[in-house]
Amino acid sequence: MIKVGEYNILKVIREVDFGLYLDDGAEGILLPKRFVPANTKIGDEVKVFLYHDGEDRLIATTQQPKGVLGDIVKLRAVSVTEHGAFLDNGLMKDLFVPKSKQQLNMIPNGEYLVKIYLDEQTGRLAATEKLEPFLSNEELTVKELEVVDLIVYRRTDIGYVCIINNQHTGVLHHNEIYRNITAGDRFTGFIKKIYPEDKAGDLRYRIDLSAGKPGYNRVEDETGKILRLLKENDGFLPYHDKSDPEEIYSFFGMSKKTFKMTTGNLYKQRKISFEKDGIRLL
Repeated sequence: MIKVGEYNILKVIREVDFGLYLDDGAEGILLPKRFVPANTKIGDEVKVFLYHDGEDRLIATTQQPKGVLGDIVKLRAVSVTEHGAFLDNGLMKDLFVPKSKQQLNMIPNGEYLVKIYLDEQTGRLAATEKLEPFLSNEELTVKELEVVDLIVYRRTDIGYVCIINNQHTGVLHHNEIYRNITAGDRFTGFIKKIYPEDKAGDLRYRIDLSAGKPGYNRVEDETGKILRLLKENDGFLPYHDKSDPEEIYSFFGMSKKTFKMTTGNLYKQRKISFEKDGIRLL
């Protein structure tokens, strides 16, 4: 069964001058010649992405889109009409965002966080900037300390609302942020704390987030990085517990708290020494 807007592995059933036809259980789906992998022949299986072309025909491509069905991605608008906007999804045909699915009027070259969905009436891929209907904290699929994928959604007074695994929302507080971030940025984080909230009999959950990975697993992940950076810099780095958090994050890609935990662990293992102006590899 073929899946529009997703990757499919399909068998080549016949060859024509302008490409290959892939088995869909009917007449076949065209893979244009420009996208045919070298030495592909009849009977081979090919991994392709399926979508509708400009003439509304289902077509296959070996190009890799920036987002597939169900993804939340940040895409650039390439053109705007009275009916909607077209976003660059990395394919020959741009992704359409109906006017009714926009928060504000999109403009050319603007970048927007959207969810890719399948239009029920046309069966074609489309995108919406209105993400709230797809996000819910009523029934959670995550637990505390679980490592998750985060997408920055919007800024608030206390931090940034982030989308968790394309399903839930949580808050990354300002004191958990150690670099400049903006809507659409993606990174790994973990569930720091979950708070049940019962509002008039309606139970939902508030989630606090942290960047990186939790506890000592996080320290262990960063240990190799610090040792490698020390070796690459003649065994010495000018960073210590008095260094500015921004400087530490800029160089190591970790918070000052994680840096101190990791270097403390390395010191106990007698792998580094603390000096007045930095750390040294032993």
